[in-house]
Amino acid sequence: MTAHSLMVQGCTSDAGKTTLVAALCRIFQRQGVRVAPFKPQNMALNSAVTVDGGEIGRAQALQAQAAGLAPHTDFNPVLLKPATDTRAQVIIHGKVAANLDARDYLDYKPKAMTAALASWARLTRDYEMVLVEGAGSPAEINLRERDVANMGFAEAVDCPVLLIADIDRGGVFAHLVGTLDLLSESEQRRVVGFVINRFRGDIGLLESGLKWLEARTGKPVLGVLPYLHGLFLDSEDSINTRQADKSAARLNVIAPVYPRTSNHNDLDPLRLHPEVDFQWIAPGQQIPSADLIVLPGSKSVRADLEWLREKGWAAALQKHLRYGGKIIGLCGGYQMLGNWIHDPKGQEGSAGSTAGFGWLDCDTTLAAEKQLKNVSGYLCLEGQPEMQGYEIHQGVTSGAGLLRPAVQLTTGGVVHADGAISADHQILGTYCHGLFDHPAALAALLNWAGMGNSQTIDLAARREDDLNRLADAVEAALDWERLRLRVSGVR
Repeated sequence: MTAHSLMVQGCTSDAGKTTLVAALCRIFQRQGVRVAPFKPQNMALNSAVTVDGGEIGRAQALQAQAAGLAPHTDFNPVLLKPATDTRAQVIIHGKVAANLDARDYLDYKPKAMTAALASWARLTRDYEMVLVEGAGSPAEINLRERDVANMGFAEAVDCPVLLIADIDRGGVFAHLVGTLDLLSESEQRRVVGFVINRFRGDIGLLESGLKWLEARTGKPVLGVLPYLHGLFLDSEDSINTRQADKSAARLNVIAPVYPRTSNHNDLDPLRLHPEVDFQWIAPGQQIPSADLIVLPGSKSVRADLEWLREKGWAAALQKHLRYGGKIIGLCGGYQMLGNWIHDPKGQEGSAGSTAGFGWLDCDTTLAAEKQLKNVSGYLCLEGQPEMQGYEIHQGVTSGAGLLRPAVQLTTGGVVHADGAISADHQILGTYCHGLFDHPAALAALLNWAGMGNSQTIDLAARREDDLNRLADAVEAALDWERLRLRVSGVR
């Protein structure tokens, strides 16, 4: 079987590539098409554990859900997780393959392309439609050599391309015309049309611009997608630091945005909860008082821990505890709450050790092998509420503090403990990502933090509803007839 394919590339990061691919996955899935998402190369610190025991970008896990599939490593064969501004962990088919700086990765790109093509071959064998997401922009001239993420891949597999731009950020016509102009002639021919994202207002006022764009480029505008207020989808990497109006809030929660924050989507249930006033505290912002402070995951735990100290968070956390506040540490944040973090082999940079905050009696040693697994069990809180999540970490943590675990997990029929709760019950740490996702676990944690009885929210149901809402909007906005004529197999 030869699968049909379509690639979505963007004029910029956050132009709407992820959401358009997710919408198309859901549209085709609802039509009974066997469809799969694919991103040959992703750079993100938000990741998910796959059914085959690997790690992929969070966006591809969302797209898999839209397609009615369990996440698989073939959906994102190359994942780059930045550790510094110039160095990243290279994950191939779900497993750590190397830690490289940008120049070394240029030489590594042929291996990355081989991995991407191997996954592509399997997907196009097993599915009727493969929907591909590019990365960043195809017009980033400095990244075009041996390109794996955008036109280099599209040319290698002969895949048609939709170009999407975000009108909400301004300059949409310049983005589209400029991007197209910077492509080679063969790449320009590969672009079958444009999609304009996040439009709000009277579309009649846009018509003159659309006609000019089509006349100027010879490419059709195949859809103008509406701005969907309140849409909740897992973010690929960017953190939304805007504070929502929560007039009904009963609990104040904050979390620091350190330089290498990872899997920040762990905190989405708090951000979306109507009774929680949640705020990410960006660098330079004053640290406000709160009932609960959450330390999220980190790709460079020792460096981010030192950053917290430099920015005054150590004193703020100490004051918070002195006044009876609660702290939750997730993965890297959990490691920071212990006595020491040891990195004898330099897994995250220079070899050495860094003193933790010392509020949980445990030490962490960073190991070469990464732990990747989906988990389920219950919280060691009142009522033992059910929880589900996943682990992605290289740390091995031990110490007397673990005798008071945070969760009890069942893996392969074997029950084992994870994390720790302090003797005074003010601090909780765990390796489990997704800790707040399950409604019962979220309610118990909010109760532990001081809210008492809270409204129940179901993040999984909300995500499903919003995927359908997105698919409905995209299905109505796209010109399917013109798209079908340009891309064989698109229904």
